[in-house]
Amino acid sequence: MKKAFITGITGQDGSYLAELLLSKGYEVHGLIRRASSFHTERIDHLYADPHTANVRLKLHYGDLLDGSSLRRLIEEVRPAEVYNLAAQSHVKVSFEVPEFSAESAAMGCLRLLEAIRCVDPKGIRFYQAGSSEMFGRSPPPQDERTPFLPRSPYACAKVYAHHQTVNYREAYGMYAANGILFNHESERRGETFVTRKVTRAATRIKLGLQRELYLGNLEARRDWGFAGDYVEAMWRMLQVDEPDDYVIATGEAHSVREWVDVVFSRLGLDPAEHVRRDDRYLRPSEVDWLAGDATKARERLGWRPTVTFQGLVDRMVASDLELAERERVLLHAGHSTHPGAEGRR
Repeated sequence: MKKAFITGITGQDGSYLAELLLSKGYEVHGLIRRASSFHTERIDHLYADPHTANVRLKLHYGDLLDGSSLRRLIEEVRPAEVYNLAAQSHVKVSFEVPEFSAESAAMGCLRLLEAIRCVDPKGIRFYQAGSSEMFGRSPPPQDERTPFLPRSPYACAKVYAHHQTVNYREAYGMYAANGILFNHESERRGETFVTRKVTRAATRIKLGLQRELYLGNLEARRDWGFAGDYVEAMWRMLQVDEPDDYVIATGEAHSVREWVDVVFSRLGLDPAEHVRRDDRYLRPSEVDWLAGDATKARERLGWRPTVTFQGLVDRMVASDLELAERERVLLHAGHSTHPGAEGRR
């Protein structure tokens, strides 16, 4: 049975990747950080009591800031594949916590690469999760040859991790691949990310649970795809004979304003009546337009996105409408929800 080790398994991508690998017969090991409350809700449907026979999902405490724990776990698990998905991944927040963002996204990758090099550099295949934010000011369309011109601490850290992955591949002959993933969303996306922030707020507005939605830059254009499609690309990158770097994208760019308009129209709402601008959500330096060219991934990996922009909106609106309906039932039954949360997102 093939073993895989996933950092960031409790995040959006980690949960979809764990599902995919389990469906392919893998034994999946995930890295989780110790916290005072549970934060495994995205993978709770996959979890089984470790005392049960033949359990194939196993969770381990550790941290990308702790190189000794990473090396110990790699030595203990001996995975065939390692997927590094963990990082402080919110771009706006990275301006507020730049050191932590760099430690997790940049140095975390380096510590993991070094752990693999020390344990089994030839036998373990490594995937590094890059980001379209690394392209920054470079004009679209962006592909593997486009220069990185990062515009945030998060993007700078990801550029460092990308180059370290290439360096370990070239210096030590390790199977190390970079996925440069453009924005990918789903109903499991965190509520502070703009796509989910919009669908969550719009469905609450529809049911009278919220009145307004505050956003920053509505003109930024992004290439949005479905996270479930993108983890398939991650897996495919580690199945080919030679490691390489790949852009994963739909090739279509849409503005935040367009996302808002489509979401609100699905619910019969007028965004002009509810959407307000708040400069607190603007970044110190903006990335205006990201649109990827995934030709290389299509030709070498046989990968193509399956969910359209409209389909992505539909599934996220449907999921959040169901969530808002449950919230309304609880509210009418006398249970408090989370008043004021929209102002903290």
